[in-house]
Amino acid sequence: MRYVDEFRDPRLAEGLIRGIKDNASHSWSVMEVCGGQTHTLIRSGIDELVSGTIDLIHGPGCPVCVTPLEKIDRAQAIARLDDTILCSYGDMLRVPGSERDLLTEKANGADVRIVYSPIDAVRIARENPGREVVFFAVGFETTAPANAMAVKVAAMQGVDNFSVLVSHVRVPPAISVILADPDCRVNGFIAPGHVCSIMGYTEYEELAAQHGVPFVVTGFEPLDLLQGLHMLVEMLESGRNEVANQYTRSVRREGNESARAVMDEVFEVADMVWRGIGPIPESGLRLRGDWRRFDATARFDVGTIEVSEPEVCIAGAVLRGLSRPTDCPAFGAECTPESPLGAPMVSSEGACAAYHAFRRQEGAGHGV
Repeated sequence: MRYVDEFRDPRLAEGLIRGIKDNASHSWSVMEVCGGQTHTLIRSGIDELVSGTIDLIHGPGCPVCVTPLEKIDRAQAIARLDDTILCSYGDMLRVPGSERDLLTEKANGADVRIVYSPIDAVRIARENPGREVVFFAVGFETTAPANAMAVKVAAMQGVDNFSVLVSHVRVPPAISVILADPDCRVNGFIAPGHVCSIMGYTEYEELAAQHGVPFVVTGFEPLDLLQGLHMLVEMLESGRNEVANQYTRSVRREGNESARAVMDEVFEVADMVWRGIGPIPESGLRLRGDWRRFDATARFDVGTIEVSEPEVCIAGAVLRGLSRPTDCPAFGAECTPESPLGAPMVSSEGACAAYHAFRRQEGAGHGV
C-alpha cells in the first residue's frame, strides 16, 4: 500500500537495527510516550530485536488510561440522569470506574452513544432540544482543538443543551514528574508525534535542557520508530541532550498554529489528576472564561464522587514506567481485555493490552 509499505520495509529495518547495535556502547533505557507507538513496537517485535541494546520502557502514553477515575465515575453519574445523553468515543465505554463502566450503564438503560467526532455530539444535541447532551472530551493535546471547535460551533449555533466533560491532559508536565522520580532510569525519550504535530516541540527542548536527556519526535510506523531509536542512540552516545525530529512529514517545530489558536481560545492550562500517577500541576486543560457555560461538571450536580481502585492492579506503576504489565499478578488472570481491572488493559493504546494481544506474557503471575 502506497505511503505505508515504504515505512515497513524489512531490508531497511535490518539496516537500522544493525546501526543501532553497532553505535551503542552499552544498553540504554528509552521511554516512548505514546500508546500507539507502544503497540507498534510490540506488534512488530522491535522491543525484542533491539533487546540488549535498548531497554524500552512504556510511559503514560494513553490518555484513556490516565483519565482520572473521578471523571469516569462522574461520566457514569451524568449518564444515569433523566433526559441526558452521554456521547463518547468507543474506547472509553469499557474503561472501568470504581464499580462499573459506561457500557454497563448503557446496558442498564442509560442513553450512552458512541460518536466519531465531537461535532456528532453537537448534532445530536441540536436534534434533541429537550435533552442535555454531554460529550466526554478525553485526550492529549492532539484532540483538544477538535473539542474546542465543537464548543465554538455549539455557541455559534445556539445549541445550549450541549456541554463537555473535559479530561484533557498535557504530556510535558507528566514527563517532568517521571524524570523527577528518584527511581527513574530513563536515558532518553521517543516523543509523541501526534501531540507534536499540534503543539510542536519547543516544550521538549525545555525538558531536554532542564533534565539533561535527549528526545526524538517520531511517527508510528516500524521504520519511523527504528529510525528514531537510531537517532536517539547517536545522541546518547555523543552526549547531546537535544530534540531531533524524525517525523518531519507531519511535525514542525512550532506545531500547527491554527489548531493551537482555537485550543487556546477555548481552553486554559489547569492542574490535573492523572489516574495511576496522581496530581500534576499544569498538566491539564479546562474551559476558560465565558466558555465555562459549556462545562458539564458545573452544569450537573451529581454529588460527591468517591473513588476506589482495585488493590491488586499496578496500572500506576506501569504508567510511570516503573513496572512492566507482566509484573502484575493479575495480568492475564483476573485482568484480561474481556474483564479488565485497569484502563491499560482495556484501552486500544494501553501497554497491558499490547502485551496481552502480542504475547508478551513471559513472567506473568498466572499467564493465559
